Amino acid sequence: MSGPYASPRSGVSGSAMTLRVFRVLRQAGQPIVCLTAYDASFAAILDQAGIDLVLVGDSLGMVVQGHASTVPVTLDHMVYHTTLVARALKRAWLVADLPFLSYSDPSRALASAGRLLQEGGAKMVKLEGNAGQAAIVEALATNGIPVCAHLGLRPQSAYKIGGFRTAGRNRAEAEKMREDARRLEEAGADLLLLECVPSALAAEITQASQVPVIGIGAGASVDGQILVLYDILGLSQGIRPRFVENFLTGGRSIEEAVKAYADAVRNRTYPEPRHGFGS
Repeated sequence: MSGPYASPRSGVSGSAMTLRVFRVLRQAGQPIVCLTAYDASFAAILDQAGIDLVLVGDSLGMVVQGHASTVPVTLDHMVYHTTLVARALKRAWLVADLPFLSYSDPSRALASAGRLLQEGGAKMVKLEGNAGQAAIVEALATNGIPVCAHLGLRPQSAYKIGGFRTAGRNRAEAEKMREDARRLEEAGADLLLLECVPSALAAEITQASQVPVIGIGAGASVDGQILVLYDILGLSQGIRPRFVENFLTGGRSIEEAVKAYADAVRNRTYPEPRHGFGS
C-alpha cells in the first residue's frame, strides 16, 4: 500500500496481527481498521482486504437473526459464529463479544470467555461495561484472557437506558466515562471501544489512555474505527445511524467496498465531522 499507512507497518502488514502490533500502530499514529463478520465467507474477504481486527459481534442478533436488540443472543450462538469466522482468518485479530448475562460475575465470565477462546478460536473477548465490571476484567486478564472494554452506548443495556442513544453528552456522564475508562484499563483491559460518544470526549479518553482506543460513532481522534459489515454494504434495515457510510457504491464489488472502507480509515477520509457527535 502507498501513503502514510505503509511505512510504520512495513514490517508487520503481512503478518498476523497481535496486541503488540496494535500498540505499535497507536504509537505511530496509524489507524487500526476493524469490521464485524459472522461467517467464513465474509471473514475471508475481510482478511484478504487487510482488515486488522474482526469482531464477531452480538450485533448478529439484529443483522443476522432479525431481533430488535442484541439481548436474545446466547453464548452458544456466539461460539458457533466465532468458530465460523476463525476458520477463515489468517492475519486479522479475532475478537468475540460476551453476550448478555454471560459475564455477570467473574466465575461466569471466565467460563464464557474460555469457551469463546477454546471452542470458538477467538483471541480476545469484548464486554460492555463500566467501572462496575473492573473485577470481571481483572479476573479475565489475570487468567491470560485479552479484553476489549466497550464504553458509551452499550446495546445490551438499551432497555435499561431507554433505547439507543449517544452517551457522555452532559458533564456528569462525560466525567463518569473518563473514570470508567481509567478503571477498566487499570483492571487489565487491552483495548477500549467507544460507541456513540461525542468526538471531543472520545479524543480526551484516547489521549489519557495507554491502550489503543477503537471508535464507532466516536469521531476521528481515536486509534481505530469499527463498523458493522452489513452497514458498509448498505444491507442493514431501519434507521441508519449518522456514523454509517455505505461503501458499496459506484459499481464496486463487495471486496472493493471492504478495501475502500479500509483505505478511507487509513487515509483518514473516514470518519468525517458529519459522522460524529457534538457534546
